[in-house]
Amino acid sequence: MDTAEAAVLPQDLVFVDLETTGGNAALHRITEVGIVRVRHGELIEEWSSLVNPECPIPPYIENFTGISNEMVANAPRFSDIARLVLEKLQSAPLAPVFVAHNARFDYAFLRAEFRRLDLNFCAPVLCTVKLSRRLFPQHRRHSLDAVMERHALTCNARHRALGDAQVLRDFWFTLRREVPEAALAAAARTVLGAHRLPAYLPAGLADELPDSCGVYRFFGEDGALLYVGRSHSLRTRILAHFAGEEEDARERRLKSQVRRIDWFETAGELGAILRETQWIRTQQPRYNRRLNSESNSFTLEPDAASGAVAIVALEALGPRTLERCRGVFHSQKDARKALGDIARAHGLCLKVLGLEPGPGSCLAHQLGKCRGACVGREPLALHQVRLQMALAALKLKPWPFPGRVALRERNALGDIDVHVLDHWSHIGTARSDEDLAALALQSSPAGFDAYVYRILARYLDSHPKPDWQPLGPPDGPRARTH
Repeated sequence: MDTAEAAVLPQDLVFVDLETTGGNAALHRITEVGIVRVRHGELIEEWSSLVNPECPIPPYIENFTGISNEMVANAPRFSDIARLVLEKLQSAPLAPVFVAHNARFDYAFLRAEFRRLDLNFCAPVLCTVKLSRRLFPQHRRHSLDAVMERHALTCNARHRALGDAQVLRDFWFTLRREVPEAALAAAARTVLGAHRLPAYLPAGLADELPDSCGVYRFFGEDGALLYVGRSHSLRTRILAHFAGEEEDARERRLKSQVRRIDWFETAGELGAILRETQWIRTQQPRYNRRLNSESNSFTLEPDAASGAVAIVALEALGPRTLERCRGVFHSQKDARKALGDIARAHGLCLKVLGLEPGPGSCLAHQLGKCRGACVGREPLALHQVRLQMALAALKLKPWPFPGRVALRERNALGDIDVHVLDHWSHIGTARSDEDLAALALQSSPAGFDAYVYRILARYLDSHPKPDWQPLGPPDGPRARTH
């Protein structure tokens, strides 16, 4: 074995697994800690403890882990064992490498628990999901079950903290035997050497960033809001802003001005984009493109009797009148141009449509490009049929639900956002029964918001079977968030 190569492999490791009441470190708590300590290839210690989370464990978590409320009722609180846990994680001249599967999850929960007690914990983090992906890119799945199957690993207590931590230890020893040491060392260095944030941002911030879906904000000097963004992985996206030298001068200016970052985790993509839209509209960050409000959007409204097509501001329409409308345009000029282009492409009469004033035939008819609806040569009814066919692709989608609904988004960790929606309007998002009850009574926004319409329509197109429930009258049954 080459001594130089061996030296770059982590020699002091602590394999960690946690069980929790949910997937959000800011909202949920630890129910069990499992720690396996290895130094220079030798097992030093195995330790675990149930933890009283000081809050109820949801039923689906009980079913998943087998840890019940009764089991943790007499267990120590995290505050009772915090210093012991910290000692096991840091008992060395240098902090050992913190190893976990989807390590940011476990690391974030421990840091959150320590932070509640004003204790500082920081360690180099080695994620075995990322390590597996780097070493075995030919495989699609890198869950712990997939890793166990691939490497013939067994576990006596799956989904319990110590059992899963022992699996990670066995996985590491298997890699030491089966992967050339130089390749393993290089992969470990890459995973450990993840992006770092610039020195002008708070120390340790990179360790706080979650891998979850959500929205983030960049602030500059004096708290000025610079930018709002969203991502399926907040950590990956935020770090990407500061990686390398971008060619875009605007991005370089933004990066150099950031002095504070905050974020809001969501259960899924819909919650992230709705909150991003809300923040951009209400807070007007300096580097974001301004979002058009509903007052700047227009639609085409055909008149079945006259054949004319009116250009109507969407804010003047109620959401239930949208079935007769066609298209969403940023301005009257855009709507008028689109209608003219459609008319010329389909040989429709500009005068009947209301785009050309004055009596007599339209100019297109004189040029042989209109079938003569303006002078009675084409029956108006036929012109109407052709107009409807030409505009069919622009038809606004009908609201697919019976009325106001609670639409659930749930992520893989069981976190739930409940979006209250009513005829293409977003009333708000609830995370508790109390919030949901309040939103169920809240009035819908006046008019029609074209931007929110596009968000919801795209989401429903890509999620044809959403999890939803009708919201009943104020004194009737309502959807629940759990």
